[in-house]
Amino acid sequence: MPAFYLTLIAVLLAGIGARDQVTVAGLALRQGQRPAVLVVALLTSAATAALAGLAASFMLAQLPPPARTIFAAIALAMAGVESLVLAPRRDPREPTHSLGALALVLLAHQITDSARFVIFGMGVGMAAPQTAAVAGAIGGAVLAGFAWARPDLPGMPAARLARRIVGLLLVLAALAMFLREFGIA
Repeated sequence: MPAFYLTLIAVLLAGIGARDQVTVAGLALRQGQRPAVLVVALLTSAATAALAGLAASFMLAQLPPPARTIFAAIALAMAGVESLVLAPRRDPREPTHSLGALALVLLAHQITDSARFVIFGMGVGMAAPQTAAVAGAIGGAVLAGFAWARPDLPGMPAARLARRIVGLLLVLAALAMFLREFGIA
């Protein structure tokens, strides 16, 4: 059960102000809170969490136990760097009413975002890919629902600052995991 709770909390923190959240919020601001946008966001979030869990399951079978922690640290570091470096645009430039286009955009954002790296890293590091995927899907659903319900919040400066702080914390956690695995810290 710790894998579930830790992954859920990490995904919720890593997803604050993420690109997919800003996209959903921007569409909700411009087009109104269409339920179809929320459904597409929930479906893509579940699909990418399942994909991250599947990738974690594959890597778990390939790696010996000592390497799993190092690999998880690398995934968490990538999540932190993504949160620090990539800044989401405030609003979509050409919002469309096409749900298919929205699904493609959300999939592209989510496949490489910090929340999915966290799911992947936690699934490998805690040897619980299915649990991490379920927790990540729930966390992603909460984030998407929040962006849809309160579209004014993800673009605020406080959300961007929180995203940077969480990114720094992820990088520091990854460094601590790496150093501990080698007995340095």
